[in-house]
Amino acid sequence: MKITAVGDCAIQKNLPRYYDGFDEIKNYICRGDIRFFNLETTVCEDCYPAKYSGGTWLRTEKNVISDLKDFGFNVTTTANNHCMDFAVNGFLQTLENVKSAGFLNSGAGRNLAEASRPSYINTPSGRAAVISCTADFSPGAEAGEQSRDFIGRPGINSLGIKEVVYVRNDDLKALNEIADKTKLNAEMLDDQKYGYLLPPEEGEVRFGNMIFRLGEPKVLSEVSKTDLKRIKTAIRDAKFQADTVLVSVHSHCFEGETLETTPEFLKDFAHMCIDEGAHAVIGHGPHLLRPFEIYNGLPIFYSLGDFILHLENCKIIPYDFYQKYGVAPEEGVYEVFKSRTRDFTIGLQRNRAMTESVIAFFEIEDRELKSLEFMPVELGFGMKHSSFGWPRKATENSILSRFSEMSKINISENGKVQL
Repeated sequence: MKITAVGDCAIQKNLPRYYDGFDEIKNYICRGDIRFFNLETTVCEDCYPAKYSGGTWLRTEKNVISDLKDFGFNVTTTANNHCMDFAVNGFLQTLENVKSAGFLNSGAGRNLAEASRPSYINTPSGRAAVISCTADFSPGAEAGEQSRDFIGRPGINSLGIKEVVYVRNDDLKALNEIADKTKLNAEMLDDQKYGYLLPPEEGEVRFGNMIFRLGEPKVLSEVSKTDLKRIKTAIRDAKFQADTVLVSVHSHCFEGETLETTPEFLKDFAHMCIDEGAHAVIGHGPHLLRPFEIYNGLPIFYSLGDFILHLENCKIIPYDFYQKYGVAPEEGVYEVFKSRTRDFTIGLQRNRAMTESVIAFFEIEDRELKSLEFMPVELGFGMKHSSFGWPRKATENSILSRFSEMSKINISENGKVQL
């Protein structure tokens, strides 16, 4: 099975017909039987904006999403932190519009069973299954299970995370003293008293919404055991039905000193997926490259970076977006982004690392990785706003060199990995 994969596609405008460098990108993508991307936007019209977004209220039209077919993609996921930017109505429209555009979708559905089950596609090289989940999502975006009495809740296949802060004994005592003196936890304790909230687990100390435990100072993220069990079951089912199983995971959870650092929970999760029978794990979410590794002979990409980046190309935005940045709606979209980017001096498209990524191409037979290579991609750092955000093959080798260094795996100048 030949697979090409990219990271985040935050597409907000129609593809130019055709921009310089398009053909080279398309031809590379089309080498794969499976051609995967993460759809980092909603596709909806006449829908209500949610109160909270994934950072930017992203919405595009059906004809824009159809343009992604021109790149050759055939498989996507909508399990990410933007899927509910326009509430349940926008979410359901997105599912329908992605399907009608001809993409296999996974990780999102009208209930938990639909969101968590594998999606299947037949290719000339065999049958493939894709399972998708996300560790980053707005509250309430998790799909709900159907019961005897109620229909399920539309949403994403969640990989729930609980963040725990470990501190030394003196610090733990100080936190308890502050909570007692300020009555910080009074409402929470009252909710526990009447059964509205479960008490903390043994050894945990609550400080407002934060969870502390005794130990060497660090912050760790713990994955929901229920979510892990559900995803393990999906992998086993997929392995039974398909020749190749891919797991997609969306996460920009921060752990360590930089966003490029792969959180330990994500490594553990990816290793679990391979151990359970997946042939590859494709990560996306932080809008930049994270390391890749070969684990038990199979590839794990913790983040492939941005493939299309149009976060500042929203033509219309909801009132909440204006309010968030203290801009009156009559002042227009330009003033909102001017405020957010501090007069266009900060933001993703002004950080070179956020505009550099790779396309992965790899071939797997049975459970053996036969080949792996990367095309370095740049999105136009420093280009004028109207042209920025479309992928082109990078002319310099610095992207592959940096990717190789962070992964501690040698990548040749032509992008090939020696296996």
